[in-house]
Amino acid sequence: MNNSEVFVSLDIGTSSVKVIIGEMSNNSLNIIGVGTAKAEGIRKGSIVDIDETVHSIKQAVEQAERMIGMKINRVIVGIAGSNHVGLQPCHGVVAVSGENREISDDDVARVIDAAEVISIPPEREIINIIRHQFVVDGQDEINDPRRMIGVRLEMEGTIVTGSKTLLHNTLRCVERAGLEIVYIVLQPLAAASAALSKDEQNLGTALIDIGGGSTTLAVFKQGQLKGTAVIPIGGEHITKDLSIGLRTATEDAEKIKIKHGHAYYDHASEDEVFSVPIIGSDQHQQFNQLELADIIEARMEEIFELVQQEMNTMGVSDLPGGFVLTGGVANMPGVMELAQVILQNRVRVAIPDYIGVREPQYTNAVGLIRYANKDARLLGINVSAAPIQITDELTEKRPARPSTQKQNNEKHPDEKISSKVKKFFGYFFE
Repeated sequence: MNNSEVFVSLDIGTSSVKVIIGEMSNNSLNIIGVGTAKAEGIRKGSIVDIDETVHSIKQAVEQAERMIGMKINRVIVGIAGSNHVGLQPCHGVVAVSGENREISDDDVARVIDAAEVISIPPEREIINIIRHQFVVDGQDEINDPRRMIGVRLEMEGTIVTGSKTLLHNTLRCVERAGLEIVYIVLQPLAAASAALSKDEQNLGTALIDIGGGSTTLAVFKQGQLKGTAVIPIGGEHITKDLSIGLRTATEDAEKIKIKHGHAYYDHASEDEVFSVPIIGSDQHQQFNQLELADIIEARMEEIFELVQQEMNTMGVSDLPGGFVLTGGVANMPGVMELAQVILQNRVRVAIPDYIGVREPQYTNAVGLIRYANKDARLLGINVSAAPIQITDELTEKRPARPSTQKQNNEKHPDEKISSKVKKFFGYFFE
């Protein structure tokens, strides 16, 4: 691996589970492995069947492992941004501990821990802490205070909390798939790190992630996440609409949607004709893309109108940065044009600029690596995967429960893990 760090992200979506293996060298990310599996046991972003979800995770991981010929067991996990997510301001203050008053990694970790000491309901769990700024002896707007000289260190930020049940079910599936969780990231934060520029996050931009089972809206302003909302409609609903409208099986409707689908009726082609098998018979019927667009546009229009309603609820009206679309459905022709008409603002589709993942459905998975790598550097923790060469012994079934105890031959003996990850590990392994 040329002494470069390797990171593995796990994106558990409603329609598919995606695993990306990335090699980081000199702050440059190179995608070296990709695994995708059909998601089973997940509905509208929530896990409804543990065993099926575990099987889907294992399939995606094994596919990615085959691409690099190595075995992975440490992953960065994305937590779906759903309506259970809450944002709460936080503030931490500590005295710099070093005799020379130089701010160390330990001081940064302590001030972040201090900011976590807030009252949250027992049914909720902390997912992430978004750091807005550090303050050293009254000097604010500091991004990284390490190695600075000071007496008093403060941190202002936002705590992201979520449903403890949803979080633990997701992490239980990952653990049962034989994987060690090294970091947890809220997916809208991860997607933004890959899809939005700093200017877009500062000016005010809405990120719309149109997935299989739901659509996630995340609004960013002044470089901060201002709010999230989830609309329980996605690509699978379009497929069901087509299945009913064309009187064909769901599997055939999905294939037709991917191959011939168009979301904007005015730009669809009447000349693009295709054959559709009629469900329950061996007969076929002819349709054109215009008829397909008539069905798809209605559902997409509903999604964008619901996005507008959610933004009104949040009190968001002015977005100089416009809208950025991502997720698998954003790849469909006509989606961007329809969004421009309905949302009455600038719209673009975010596509990761990496070989092998140049499709919008990989935005979350790529963003998980980018976000976790940046965050881990400041926190002084290790989130790399440390893959090992596959041997005959390692081809046996994965262990059901990986050990989180430090071994004598561990490569990172002084590795520190953030307190929130410790909480999750403690839930499972103690």
